Amino acid sequence: MAAFNHTSASSAVFLLMGIPGLEQAHGWLAIPLCSLYIVAVLGNCIILFIIRAELSLHQPMYYFLSMLALTDLGLSASTLPTMLSIFLLNSRKVNADACFAQLYFIHTFSVMESAVLLAMAFDCFVAIHKPLRYASILTNATVARIGLVLMARSVVMVMPTPILLRRLRYCLPNVLSPSFCLHQDVMKLACSNRMINSIYGLFVVIITMGLDALLIVLSYVMIITTVLSIASKEECLKALNTFVSRICAVLIFYIPMIGISMIHRFEESASPLVPVLMAYVYVLVPPMMNPIVYSVKTKQICWGLLLGLCECLLLGYWC
Repeated sequence: MAAFNHTSASSAVFLLMGIPGLEQAHGWLAIPLCSLYIVAVLGNCIILFIIRAELSLHQPMYYFLSMLALTDLGLSASTLPTMLSIFLLNSRKVNADACFAQLYFIHTFSVMESAVLLAMAFDCFVAIHKPLRYASILTNATVARIGLVLMARSVVMVMPTPILLRRLRYCLPNVLSPSFCLHQDVMKLACSNRMINSIYGLFVVIITMGLDALLIVLSYVMIITTVLSIASKEECLKALNTFVSRICAVLIFYIPMIGISMIHRFEESASPLVPVLMAYVYVLVPPMMNPIVYSVKTKQICWGLLLGLCECLLLGYWC
């Protein structure tokens, strides 16, 4: 009878568990989770508003930062519906099409964020290695073309993932541990042969995030080499300060991604709670931390944020 205990993708319904073992506390856990979402959404929206309003920030570096903020907003929006339904409404069921759509957007925005971080590394490399040609190399048109190529690459590379998942049959019960659908979690529930899914998933990771990470490391090695060759200590420190925030953004994104990959590889020897927590870190921490890092490390954004707060306070005072 167990051989028939499965269902096709078209009729499959997945059950999202939230945080296993803490189901009774989901109402209370909704408070910190909603706080994280509010910080992420407001922070990225503020960065977009400041960059648009401040003419001095209409530069390639900040255009790429705008792309990063938009990507973080997209990633937050991708996970928000099921998170709210589980922790606030206690609604755990999601049909296959909605699940596949969610994992498509989560992975698309993740690949896009990796690509934007690579573009920011390239921008930093050009600014430090070829400062006199920076304006002629990274024109507004070039930045726009880079943005379109990065978006197209992410959309096209992840597109086959939900299509390949739809051809599989899924074992019952279709229980997913996190509060959202991820490709590797959904794929593990399949009863039919998932070799093609595994190979293509690995191919996408290597050709996008893996290649991006390698090029990012090479870019920053070349940047550090160039900076260390600068004679003046003050100029060296000033140059290093320009890409500290970018290195932080890279670490914030890649460390959770590597962590969740390692956990899925060795999850049999780990606590069931560990991969779930790493999944939350993977989707929640980068969108929340990136605005904080750039607000602290970028003077123009920090001043813009302070001026915006002062204007709001003055407006509130006079009203």
